[in-house]
This record gives sequence, structure tokens and C-alpha cells, in this order.
Amino acid sequence: MLTYPRIDPIIFSIGPLGQIPALHVRWYGLMYVIGFVLGWWLARKRAKTAWSIIKPAQVDDLIFYCMLGVVIGGRLGYCLVYGWHDLLRDPLYIFRITQGGMSFHGGLAGVMLAMWLYSRRLGVGTWAVWDFVAPLAPLGLFFGRLGNFINGELWGKATDVPWAFDINGVGLHPSQLYEALLEGLLLFVILWQFSSKERPHMSVSGLFLLCYGVFRFFVEFYRVPDAHLDYLALGWVTMGQVLSAPMILVGALMLFMAYHRPRMAAA
Repeated sequence: MLTYPRIDPIIFSIGPLGQIPALHVRWYGLMYVIGFVLGWWLARKRAKTAWSIIKPAQVDDLIFYCMLGVVIGGRLGYCLVYGWHDLLRDPLYIFRITQGGMSFHGGLAGVMLAMWLYSRRLGVGTWAVWDFVAPLAPLGLFFGRLGNFINGELWGKATDVPWAFDINGVGLHPSQLYEALLEGLLLFVILWQFSSKERPHMSVSGLFLLCYGVFRFFVEFYRVPDAHLDYLALGWVTMGQVLSAPMILVGALMLFMAYHRPRMAAA
């Protein structure tokens, strides 16, 4: 087994100053910042291609809309799907972000809505904007899962594989690292290479949904489900798999439509 390098989740603190409580700068938050900055840099680079619907001068606003979608959608998604019991007990729980809780599926819905609003502002097709953003999303997933690892959360099931981490004397799957590698790094490489040339509308977004859904469905076999949800069916089906299965089906359908039904894809 490997020894877990316990890292203080707080990088540094400022204060307290009088009645103002201390401000904590956390590794998890920094991971989000790194993901957005790297996404901004790559978006500027991709926006210089001849076929890009987004131009370099528009990237700043695009990333700002993405940030709003990720934060608002991710938090709302977590509270409504995973933390609804806490929300019912305390309606202000939705604002208690220091108590944890961000949902990828909620963040995805938030970004899709934000990109729809942004496309209306630019007067361009929504599919083109979604296809532009899709290759950037795995970067946020990669750094976000690294943040989960630093926080010591989202551990997987007990195992005796050589790469298991010793947590309180028990070997656990580092499922957050599995997700960082599959849903983050590998998915980024696939999408970035695929989108390096002009593709039919909807195809890049479809490939993102398909691959993410498959990777997440697979990793869920090694993750421990949320205690208050447990397994939903058959002794192994998790909420993550329930939310990922439609992504696989929709992604496959979008790819089919993009390449075999051009008129429908354009509509």
C-alpha cells in the first residue's frame, strides 16, 4: 500500500481582523482557479483557428460565463441531488460552500445554460459554442479531482491492490485519482485531438458526453456511494451511474446525428 501524503487543505490564512473572521485560501479553490486559467489560455489558442466561431477577443467573456455556470450549477446540483436533506433542514445550506458539495452533473447543466445565454448574446449557434467549450471542461475535472485527493475525500472501496492508499490502516482505491486520469487527463487528450480540425456541429459535445459517461460509470464501481443514498438498485447501482447513463445514450445519439443526419444536426 501507498502512504497517503496528508496535506493541510488550507494553504494559508489571513486574519482574523477584529470582527472580521479569518479568510482561508484552500487548495481545492486554487485547483479551480488553475483549471479556469489553463482553460482560458487554451481557449485563446483554439480561437485563433480559421473555423472557430469564438474569436480571441470573446474568450474572456466566455470563460466568465463558464465560471458562473460551474459554480452556480455545481452547487445547486449538489444541494438538490446529494444534499437535499441538509437543504430541507437549513435553506441557507446552499450558501455554506465551506461545508463542501459540488456536483459535476449540476455544473455541466449550469455551463450548458450559460453557453446558451452566451450564444444568444453573440447571435451564433448554441451547438458551435458548446463544441468550442467541451474540450476545455476536462481540465477543470482534472484539477478538481486533485483537490478532492488533497482534501482526503471521495475515497473508493477497500482493496489490496498495490496502488491502494493506507487510510487509517485500511487500503482504499484512490477513486478521485482514477477520475482525474480518466475524466480529466485522458478525456482532455481525446477531445483536444478530435477538435483540432473542423468537425460537424454537435460531434465534439456528443463525444464529450459519451466518453465522460463511460468513464464515470466505470469509476463508480470503485467509489463508495454517498452514505445517505447508498446503492440505489441491484446492490451496485449508484446515483453517479444513474446520472451518467443518459449521458452515454445522448452522446452516442448526438454523434450519430452529427455525421449521418447533417440537416437535423444543423437544426
